[in-house]
Amino acid sequence: MTNGTSGGLPHHTVEGARTAPPLLLGPSLGTSTALWDAVAPELSTTHRVVRWDLPGHGGSPAELIGPGATVAELAALVLALADSLDIDRFAYAGVSIGGAVGLHLAAHHPARVTSLAVICSSAHFGGAEPWRERAELVRREGLAGLSETAPRRWFTPGFTVPALVADHRAADPDAYAACCDALASYDLREALPTISAPTLVLAGREDPATPPAHAREIADAVPGAGLVELAGASHLAPVERPDAVVAALRAHFTGVPGGGVAERRAVLGDAHVDRAQANTTALTERFQDFTSRYAWGEIWTDPTLTRRERSMITLTALVAHGHLNELALHVRAARGNGLTSEEIGAVLLQTAVYCGVPAANAAFAVARRVLAEEDAEKA
Repeated sequence: MTNGTSGGLPHHTVEGARTAPPLLLGPSLGTSTALWDAVAPELSTTHRVVRWDLPGHGGSPAELIGPGATVAELAALVLALADSLDIDRFAYAGVSIGGAVGLHLAAHHPARVTSLAVICSSAHFGGAEPWRERAELVRREGLAGLSETAPRRWFTPGFTVPALVADHRAADPDAYAACCDALASYDLREALPTISAPTLVLAGREDPATPPAHAREIADAVPGAGLVELAGASHLAPVERPDAVVAALRAHFTGVPGGGVAERRAVLGDAHVDRAQANTTALTERFQDFTSRYAWGEIWTDPTLTRRERSMITLTALVAHGHLNELALHVRAARGNGLTSEEIGAVLLQTAVYCGVPAANAAFAVARRVLAEEDAEKA
């Protein structure tokens, strides 16, 4: 990961291969690039991920904006940052004010945005007056008071991230107030129907700052937009429900549902995948995502080997390590991938030479049972 701040540009970090498709991640008011710490590394396996800080937040200079600032000015800073990184077209995801920036970019600079995700955000933020009052309060008293109440606005009861609250407290008051000015003057509702980028809207069901109704308003107005409501999430969903956010963003930006679920279903069958998903718990959620994303989303979809060849390799590896339950599953998969019973037998005979006769003997017993069951099902 690289970090950078240069004259006239927001502080930013870059992760992922330089040749990967770019994805820009925008922050919420009062936060820094740390908002994306649990999400960005996962997305960087498929994208060149660029996180940026609001003026006066994180590592960004406060003087990038002043009193009376607008969301359009923040969007211009993002475009200048993209230009400095030689990024012409990019996918974009943003939270709250970062989402507002994304909507503005998609509406007013459509040639730059390939795909958009708007998270816990709005096309308007409840009218100008509350934001003008907050700006005046911060200019007069600083951020200490607001920082104390930030967890109630950001998270569900009992959840907090002290480092993010510290980022809120450390933000420059004048720059924070200028961002409030930008929210006060922001209303993109009339422009929503003009957005052509594929758009996903994510809402936290327990978000008091931008309730799900705000997300539905965006999704209803943007042509073809999708909507996902996240249970157990408040305003900073990427922090509170990172796995769910990663899964939704990966499916939206890569077009691969669940990062490999389609391939997994094609090889192992719908019944097995449905059972695995139905049995997923908070303990196993990340493991299921890992399996779908790496084993099925990256390895099994690699065109270097055919599914038939991968089945033969997989059978051998499972015999070698004595994973007989998995072997039964993959004997069925091998039939679906084009191997005959005779070819499966030949693979297992080969394992007798290199994995040992006892291992092959156990494997033949499993294969005989599975193939008999399949024959009976067809009869």
